[in-house]
Amino acid sequence: MSFVHLHVHTEYSLLDGFCKIDGLARRVKELGQSAVAITDHGVMYGAIDFYRACKREGVKPIIGCEVYVTPPGRTRFDKVYELDGESRHLVLLCRNEEGYKNLSYMVSMAFTEGFYIKPRVDMDLLRSHSGGLIALSACLAGEIPKRLATGDYSAAKARALELRDVFGPDSFYLELQDHGIRSQAVVNQGLLRLHQETGIPLVCTNDCHYLAPEDAESHDILLCIQTGKMVDDEKRMRYEPRNFYLRSTQEMERLFSQYPEALSNTERIAEQCNLEFTFGQYHLPEFRVPEGETARTYIRALCDQGFADRYRGEHPEYRRQLDYELDMIEKMGFTDYFLIVSDFVRFARQAGIPVGPGRGSAAGSMVSYCLGITDIDPIKYGLYFERFLNPERVSMPDIDMDFGDNRRDEVVDYVRRKYGSDRVAQIVTFGTMAARAAIRDVGRVLNMPYADVDTVAKQVPSGPGNLHITLDDALKLSKPLRDLYDGDERVKKLIDTAKALEGMPRHASTHAAGVVITKDPVYTYVPLARNDETTVCQYTMVTLEELGLLKMDFLGLRNLTVLEDAVEMVRRREPDFRLEDIPEDDQGVYDMLTQGKTSGVFQMESAGMTGVCVGLRPQSVEDLTAIVALYRPGPMDSIPRFIACKHDPKLVTYKHPALKPILSITYGCIVYQEQVMQIFQQLAGYSLGQADMIRRAMSKKKAKDVAREQEAFLHGDPERGIAGCVANGIPEDIAQAIYSEIYDFANYAFNKAHAVCYAVVAYQTAWFKLHHPKEYMAALLTSVLYWSEKVSGYIGECRDMGITLLPPDVNRSRDVFTVEEEGIRFGLVAIKNIGRGFIQGVVREREANGPFTGFQDFCERMYGADANKRAVENLIRAGAFDSFGVYRSRLVAVSEKLLDSIAGSRRQNVDGQMDFFGMAAAGPRRSAEAALPDIPEFSLEERLRQEREVTGLYLSGHPMNAYRDAAKAAGAVRIGSITEDFEQEGGPTVYQDEQRITVAGIVAAYRTRTTRANRLMAYATVEDDTAAIELLCFSRTVERYGRELGEGSAVLVRGKLSVRDEKPPQIICDEVYPLRSGGGLPPEAQGRRPASTVQVLEGKVLWLRLAGMDPVLLGHINRVFSMFPGSTPAKIYLADTGKQLGSTCLLGRSLVDELVEVLGAENVIIR
Repeated sequence: MSFVHLHVHTEYSLLDGFCKIDGLARRVKELGQSAVAITDHGVMYGAIDFYRACKREGVKPIIGCEVYVTPPGRTRFDKVYELDGESRHLVLLCRNEEGYKNLSYMVSMAFTEGFYIKPRVDMDLLRSHSGGLIALSACLAGEIPKRLATGDYSAAKARALELRDVFGPDSFYLELQDHGIRSQAVVNQGLLRLHQETGIPLVCTNDCHYLAPEDAESHDILLCIQTGKMVDDEKRMRYEPRNFYLRSTQEMERLFSQYPEALSNTERIAEQCNLEFTFGQYHLPEFRVPEGETARTYIRALCDQGFADRYRGEHPEYRRQLDYELDMIEKMGFTDYFLIVSDFVRFARQAGIPVGPGRGSAAGSMVSYCLGITDIDPIKYGLYFERFLNPERVSMPDIDMDFGDNRRDEVVDYVRRKYGSDRVAQIVTFGTMAARAAIRDVGRVLNMPYADVDTVAKQVPSGPGNLHITLDDALKLSKPLRDLYDGDERVKKLIDTAKALEGMPRHASTHAAGVVITKDPVYTYVPLARNDETTVCQYTMVTLEELGLLKMDFLGLRNLTVLEDAVEMVRRREPDFRLEDIPEDDQGVYDMLTQGKTSGVFQMESAGMTGVCVGLRPQSVEDLTAIVALYRPGPMDSIPRFIACKHDPKLVTYKHPALKPILSITYGCIVYQEQVMQIFQQLAGYSLGQADMIRRAMSKKKAKDVAREQEAFLHGDPERGIAGCVANGIPEDIAQAIYSEIYDFANYAFNKAHAVCYAVVAYQTAWFKLHHPKEYMAALLTSVLYWSEKVSGYIGECRDMGITLLPPDVNRSRDVFTVEEEGIRFGLVAIKNIGRGFIQGVVREREANGPFTGFQDFCERMYGADANKRAVENLIRAGAFDSFGVYRSRLVAVSEKLLDSIAGSRRQNVDGQMDFFGMAAAGPRRSAEAALPDIPEFSLEERLRQEREVTGLYLSGHPMNAYRDAAKAAGAVRIGSITEDFEQEGGPTVYQDEQRITVAGIVAAYRTRTTRANRLMAYATVEDDTAAIELLCFSRTVERYGRELGEGSAVLVRGKLSVRDEKPPQIICDEVYPLRSGGGLPPEAQGRRPASTVQVLEGKVLWLRLAGMDPVLLGHINRVFSMFPGSTPAKIYLADTGKQLGSTCLLGRSLVDELVEVLGAENVIIR
């Protein structure tokens, strides 16, 4: 008798299923079973991957899902925790395409309508969409098993009969399972009774969560990762006994020998499930053309107009290329695709939404250029249509678009309105367990010390060239990792377990840019899910393309917004200014880049790119294009040769003169994919389509194709009309050498069309920075308004450019950074608790009624416009009233009383506003002038602290200004130089993991936590005027230097760099010393913080409330007190006994914040 597994959870039952799809299909084949089902919890993420894997192994795939069903009497719209917090399971399997469409619809609705803790369907959905489906009663979490387990047989029977009515007598089965769980024996007896009384057929399954018995431990680790538990936690969730694996037919026959019909029903069900997917058949939405037009006539009319607009009667010879592309697009069936893209691009341009000049290979299309999809002339830059759309290999075109980052969603919304919200969805993507991350996850679950796990993880090679490295590869490449693996059993277990888990999906998220547009509702083709508030397809981008769906990327590019904002500011002085009118040959722009002044220039501002600009001395957009193409892992090694050849023509050589017209623009170097295609075409006689095919084969290292094409390149291939190099007069040895060079570089050659697009944007940003520096830097600052490190860096650039940053001012500032004669004015929206609505009200009021004459005038006139006490106080602390010549300290002291006075005065006005006859009274009375207290101004340090508190920035200077000499004398490096080095696309070139380092800065944040070993460790953030970096302080450092790390302290830090995966670098702190403005490093013995940096609360008593005598908590409090030594009394009240414990401390903001984080604000009192 044959048996088929019908209840299987793959890795897409996230952090619960451990049946990896490829291994699952192979294992089923090894077991001699002919079919298998996929029934992941509530999702169909893996359906297509599973289908393909099974087909490869000759196993019949059965597509299904174990859905969550609402409790009896509840609908998917009911969401009350007490009634709807627990869902029931039900297994659904697809018989055919109808069943797939119904299952896809129900799974989609479970997310979009029924999601509450889990994605849920209800009986209404099941009744109306049961066609083509087979249902099984599921595991112990199913409604029927739950009822039987609790002895409620009548309710179980009623639900069983109801489900039989819903699905039909031949399409609902009672599911027997036997995992050795006591309650399953009770349930199985009840199911047998139901079968006998109702005739509902039985089927036996194994609830498979992993493939083999030896996988049980890895699956257990996976569960711990999901639940955040340790393996040694006795109370955690477990799958026991450990037999939730893919059992053999013989094992299932032994388990269910009393139920032979239930065994044979598995095969019977499998025979009825015959769903087949079709790949390569396109499902493009139709573009609605104007009346009287067809898609063919309409696209040609648009292109005719576009061609006339672009070339204005010049280059009639280009028309041949346009007609060729139009014919090819029509022949391949993609006319509607191009019309759809041109339509939403046209909408964006008309709506004033910034649109990029192009992205990717679409810029090689003349049709794209004439339709306005791109702004790059493909003939001018030597780009090829065949690189974009190859007639030799019919596949969906891929047009990705860049829009201004803050308005990209408007374009997506337009597409939703145009085609229907049910026909547009975004795309799922999965975060997977990479090698290092898997080690850290497993190490945490195994309760290994953090430092030990960190040591192991850091032996896995990292950097741009190792982004997808596996642990097997790491063990081969890293001798220290192999030594740890071979020499320590704990490390061996850690790595072996991590190897089992690596590559598995960890969580689902939303692709940053991908959007699908379909002809019919999306759920007709693919199931949907919800990630936060976003509706996404449950299949990944590659799968959607295989299914023939129209997919495109709508990307948000910040620099396009920067350019648009800068253009708008320039137009206030030059109304006719247009970005497209700027010249491409401005020598001043290239001189600026050559001087390394690249900060804020798109693609060029990293330290590495700046170095290339200085070395290359670019003189054209073509040079910038080459920089964009070369500055990547791999081709980066060719940069020195490229630069040398540019500056010394004698170094430029060509293996054959025929290469000169192709490679002269890149000084004899192969840089672009288009050059590879051109070499095949012009030297060997390939068509451009054929050339693109071999380029693809070379880049993927397809050995058979490469060997075959080598012979064709040398000697031709008459069947394909290829003449070959030898027939074209190129000696065989030279042709062989050319082919070898192409092969070596084909994997690194870059798409020139994309590089040109980004080089043009780079040039435009550089041109603006040179010719309109204030407008450009203001737009740039606005674009990073909430990214304080970037703002700080660009403020420094403004200073270097001689541009003054003007402070916020209620009479001058708008919401964003703006340009004035004297410099750039800070925008009010960067101040915390100040909304755009309030700012717009301020601007309207001063434009309508003149500037504010003083602080009280501002408060009077803005009363009722969200001018709350917090907002006004933050404006004061940010310096927005400084132009009135009043100390900030005095305004803070009087602001609350003044606002209360105004509120009281307005209430009186309202009470007496109408006289007895309903006649309007006189205008509102003004409050009495507030008397300002005679108190001194805040110190500079306090003003700076307050500015940073309310804006995230220092506006009146920087606290480090007083310590620069001391920092320099101590050998401290700029923090910005570290962060910039690690942000480079090619990876760091100056700094590396575990390098000893010294930095100096201001402590911006400090927090502690207790380790599992009951030791205190701390995290601190230190910043200078270039960037910030996090310090990791272990217990020894905290005990010795913790008191130096109070917020606001100026410190010198020594330690070593620590780089974890893709996270920003940290410093593992060894030593901390207070900086003195006089210069020099203080003696090591000096350990106390300068008192001026601590906000001390004099004459107070600190009271802490604890539930009882908790030694761990008291130990933590004692360690915190040791970091803040002082004479302020501290009382600890034990609530259970009423006893009090005493201590002393230095009472300040940092201490209180630390205690509030540990105990809660209600248990920390200052009297």
